[in-house]
Amino acid sequence: METTFIMIKPDGVQRGLVGKIISRFEEKGFILKALKFLQIDRSFASQHYADLAGKPFFDGLIDYVTSGPVVAMVWYGRGAVLTGRKMLGATKPADSNPGTIRGDYAVDVGRNVIHGSDSVESAQKEIALWFPEGITEWRSCAHDWIYE
Repeated sequence: METTFIMIKPDGVQRGLVGKIISRFEEKGFILKALKFLQIDRSFASQHYADLAGKPFFDGLIDYVTSGPVVAMVWYGRGAVLTGRKMLGATKPADSNPGTIRGDYAVDVGRNVIHGSDSVESAQKEIALWFPEGITEWRSCAHDWIYE
């Protein structure tokens, strides 16, 4: 069992996709452990995307992710990081399969609706950055109906 960080980006929020995206994770069987609706500043966005600093698209990415509110979440479940990434689809929406979030809702890579941790280590780092107060520890009554 592991946790992953998922962020619905400003285009996903503006397009009213928050509920649909949350539903996909709930329907898959993942458990929501933390959620915030907030608008981040450039400094915070630069911390989040520090691994991309120096890339030609970095400034545009920071402009985009700070252009409106985002929804930051922590999801818990078996294989949450890898399965979450599969649910998101490829970074480039044109490479995303139908049925994935980006495959269904995104057209341009610069407006690809959602971010998800790419490894357990990244998830731990992102969760610590976005939720320094910690996450809610609870067990869903559906747990035994999802996991053996």
